[in-house]
Amino acid sequence: MNGMRVLVVDDEPAILRFLKPALEASGYRIDSASSVAEAVKRIASDSPDVVVLDLGLPDGDGKDVIRQVRAWSDVPIIVLSARDREAEKIESLDLGADDYVNKPFGVGELLARIRAAIRHRMQRHSEIPVAKVGDLEIDSVRHRVSRAGDEVKLTPKEFELLSFLARHAGKVVTHRQILSAVWGPAHAEDTQYLRVYIGQLRQKIEISPDDPSVILTEPGIGYRLRDEV
Repeated sequence: MNGMRVLVVDDEPAILRFLKPALEASGYRIDSASSVAEAVKRIASDSPDVVVLDLGLPDGDGKDVIRQVRAWSDVPIIVLSARDREAEKIESLDLGADDYVNKPFGVGELLARIRAAIRHRMQRHSEIPVAKVGDLEIDSVRHRVSRAGDEVKLTPKEFELLSFLARHAGKVVTHRQILSAVWGPAHAEDTQYLRVYIGQLRQKIEISPDDPSVILTEPGIGYRLRDEV
């Protein structure tokens, strides 16, 4: 099963060794980063479903990750830190963290907070767990796409792109809107980049990629996912 993706940002290998088996046993897929710069890069490129973030990182404060990422993403961020001063918690939450867990911690509690953060994000977006477009099904909880019952293998970025189009099914979304939402504002003008990904998606989900019936092009504007196929 393709579970939701958790990015653990911590420069202590022992934390990752401790968390990885517990999270994987609960169905999550685990990625890791050990610095502010790597964390921001991984969040932008890999689109995790939730971030577990330590504040003490070798190239800066973990709050810098929150500050930068919140300029373009609402990915749930759970701070996991040994800093227990109230001021640290308040600043982290004010910057946009969704939750704050002190070290040492219980894995059961952390898993519950991860589930809650993901639920809250889905509620904010009014996301439907399974969207259907004809015989195409997009499962936002399990990150699974199927066509006529057969699973379609997508990369994380392809899935995020398709999910964004599905949330706006039947509506035209501009190149800039898609690029900003999926890749971040820095890529808002990279229309050729978007065309490449749309082409890859069509190869995987369209019956006739050269004559698409699911992802439609609106010339000079953007794309539209048909809400009825």
